[in-house]
Amino acid sequence: MLFYVFSLEKSSYFVLFIFLNKVRTRDSRVKEAVQKLANTLGITIRIAHYPAYCSKYNPIEHRLFPHVTRALSGVVLDSVQTVKALIESRAKTKKGLETYVNIVDKIYETGKKASELFMENMPIVFDQFLPKWNYKAVPVF
Repeated sequence: MLFYVFSLEKSSYFVLFIFLNKVRTRDSRVKEAVQKLANTLGITIRIAHYPAYCSKYNPIEHRLFPHVTRALSGVVLDSVQTVKALIESRAKTKKGLETYVNIVDKIYETGKKASELFMENMPIVFDQFLPKWNYKAVPVF
């Protein structure tokens, strides 16, 4: 999964998710996690999913991935730490593109579902246009 975060204004953020399969966009666990984050931070988070197999049209990927590919070419990738160091040190541009890498080594449980309480009272606000792909989490206190 890839995601990009854009600040729209002080109290609102836009997150663009790119999943590798279409099942994830309907996953209630993602919505529950985003809602918890919105509640914790006290901000509205707008979510937009690229449909499956459409991330090739994402201009951000076209600006970032060539530099990541260049940073990793011709090098023996012997560990995750090596990949992280190479991307952070070499995937830069003169115009100011910088990359940051976070390694998540957490083991995720399989078969985990969203809580019943969240499913009954889902506070997610779905857009009228493509509600399956576009929605927002408004903080609930």
